[in-house]
Amino acid sequence: GYWRPANFASSAATLDHLSGGRVRVNVVSGPDALAAYGDQEGGQAHRYARTKEFMRLVRRLWTEENVTFTGEYFQVAASTVAPRLARVGDRRHPRLYFGGASEAAERVAATEADVQLFWGEPLDDLRQRIDRLKSLSRALDRDLLPLEFGLRITTLVRDTTEQAWADAEAKVAKMAEGAAGSWQDHRHGIAVGQQRLLDIARQGDVLDDNLYTAPGKFGGGGAGTTWLVGSAEDVARSLRRYGELGITQFVLSDTPYLSEIKRQGHQLLPLLTYLAVRSTWLAMSVPPTSIGATRRACIHSS
Repeated sequence: GYWRPANFASSAATLDHLSGGRVRVNVVSGPDALAAYGDQEGGQAHRYARTKEFMRLVRRLWTEENVTFTGEYFQVAASTVAPRLARVGDRRHPRLYFGGASEAAERVAATEADVQLFWGEPLDDLRQRIDRLKSLSRALDRDLLPLEFGLRITTLVRDTTEQAWADAEAKVAKMAEGAAGSWQDHRHGIAVGQQRLLDIARQGDVLDDNLYTAPGKFGGGGAGTTWLVGSAEDVARSLRRYGELGITQFVLSDTPYLSEIKRQGHQLLPLLTYLAVRSTWLAMSVPPTSIGATRRACIHSS
């Protein structure tokens, strides 16, 4: 909402041109200090309605010329984005990734997103969410390619299972002492998706085979609320199970970013060829950023 759609579409098209078609866009629809942007909006319904309109218009600007659009929140007249996006295989424009677990968010994902991103929930929970989103896409007459599904999760990988769990428990112990920083969004209203992660921790510290929920009790937030812990073989096995649910996009990281991404690139990703023909794997860091901005460093995709 902080970008005008035509400005955003043009900037993203420029970056896509410079990077040879490597841009992916993660749309986050959450409350923020809008007055700092000279902006305003109503409640959740207003926010997601605007998000839906933004995504629809941006996609049109990327794929059509002389676009005229008059919506409730955005308008353009005879708008043509430059540079024009080059088609890469069957890719017509950067994929729009989207998250959110509320009813309003799911309705936007079902009709407008290319990829619905989940955080690390137990397999049965994600199976239910995938089934619900597929049904919702049909009910709302989605007119795009079928919605895809992605997993954004922390993956703590070590040479052995025992070493991984020892390091994971030590990191959580530091979090409990307040020695490893904290997730500041705990001071604000918690999104539905985040609340889901906090709620599953009540089922136990370890769910499925190696989904570690304890970090969320001591300040882990977002993708850092639950971790997949183990040897590269342990974590790869769990990721394959998510793949069997229909998840084809994986965004993996741990901190400190450089050393952990190297470890995952050398040890974990080579074991994931089982899904490589139909999946995208990203080892990605998301460092703390200023309000309203996210910088991502993508080091691998296949």
